[in-house]
Amino acid sequence: MAACQRDTIMSMFFTIPTIMTWTRIVAIPLIVGVFYAPLEPATRNLIATVMFVVFAATDWLDGFLARKLNQTSSFGAFLDPVADKFLVCASLLVLVHLQRADVFVALIIIGREIAISALREWMAQIGASKSVAVHMIGKVKTSVQMTAIPFLLYDGRLLGAIDTGVWGTWLIWASAVLTVWSMVYYLQKALPEIRARVK
Repeated sequence: MAACQRDTIMSMFFTIPTIMTWTRIVAIPLIVGVFYAPLEPATRNLIATVMFVVFAATDWLDGFLARKLNQTSSFGAFLDPVADKFLVCASLLVLVHLQRADVFVALIIIGREIAISALREWMAQIGASKSVAVHMIGKVKTSVQMTAIPFLLYDGRLLGAIDTGVWGTWLIWASAVLTVWSMVYYLQKALPEIRARVK
């Protein structure tokens, strides 16, 4: 019985898609550590950017493999967004520390993630999780955000023409606007359920 339970736990926590999800959490100290390494600033920026892009790409890949290998699980569904939020929030804090992102932007984005996560948890408890299902505006926000962060990590000229610092700054502010917009959207969707429970 114990061996069976152990196998069940192992199959839930350590499938190929779940291991890829875990790598996004493991990536956090690695990306932070790059900026403390005895390297040239441009080299640090390049390494951190490549690491972020590679690890962020696992978000798409782990979902694809989970469906392809029929290894979807409730634990994987829980861990996936948590890993994404950890990676994004840690990267934003690094950028604030490097003075490449405004602390106000970081507060907006991180605060929104905390608020919507709490909202989704509560809505799930009352059986109304569909009211706050992921919407296109949330996907656009994520896409802009995941483009802005590597641009700001790189903080140089891409292909000798694109100033990633400037573009990253514009994109991260656009992401902040979309963040507020998406939060308002989800709150509006949840409001009827909230009112029904308050009565």
